[in-house]
Amino acid sequence: MPGSTLPSPPPAGTALRTLQRWRSTGQEQRVDTIAEEVPVAMRYNGAAFAVMMATPCDLEDFALGFSLSEGLIERPDQLLSIQVQPQLEGIELNMSVSADAPGAALDPDNGRLLPGRGGCGLCGARQLEDVLRPLPPVKDRRTYQTAALQRALAGLALRQPMNAASGSTHAAAWADASGRIGWVREDVGRHNALDKLIGALHHNEHSIDGGLLVVSSRASYEMVSKAARAGASVLAAISAPTALAIDLARSAGLCLVGFAREEGFNVYTHPERLQGDGLHGHPLV
Repeated sequence: MPGSTLPSPPPAGTALRTLQRWRSTGQEQRVDTIAEEVPVAMRYNGAAFAVMMATPCDLEDFALGFSLSEGLIERPDQLLSIQVQPQLEGIELNMSVSADAPGAALDPDNGRLLPGRGGCGLCGARQLEDVLRPLPPVKDRRTYQTAALQRALAGLALRQPMNAASGSTHAAAWADASGRIGWVREDVGRHNALDKLIGALHHNEHSIDGGLLVVSSRASYEMVSKAARAGASVLAAISAPTALAIDLARSAGLCLVGFAREEGFNVYTHPERLQGDGLHGHPLV
């Protein structure tokens, strides 16, 4: 193909598509790496709950994390099995949950069976009170050095292969007390990426209590809700929080950081959870 450049095999969750590149010097046909986005239907004991638009990888992690953060199960052991079933229109995640799990009581006639746009945080909510459910207080209110947060932010930028190839995915990462990133998950939806991360941590039998979470997105109320329910102590977002997210984080005892960069960040709630003399030798103001 004249003028075409064929890249290396794309990372999981991406696909190759042709394009015509227009520049002031002329036009050329190229092959680009694009993030995949497919409908993923979430079913519990046969009852449909929601359809999410998601990147089709790490789907077992997605199933577990979504089930926990959306309250369909209260403990990981209530999710008995996960079947990933490709369909012509997308992918079905058929999950079997124990009889004592909330997801076992879904009413197929009253469920919200609308597609979730880009990881919509309202999928499955039928009433206003379902959206703003009270958050449990964070139990392990661990403190972190500002250097640990800086290290996690630097590490996140290096652990996003899908975004490096496509430029269109979000990431969520968990870091230890030193700021070293242990797990990262990516998705076109910021909520999906966080759900996948939560699921990955549980699948690896790793405790989230008091953890440091870093996300490459804004901190909307549902991101705070998922982080608090997972038991995180600090949630740091690359972009801005919303007013509701700040209010929820304050009430739950979650330290919420926005506009997080290596050179500085804004702490909106519970600043006592971060400790340090300054950033790069300069006092924090």
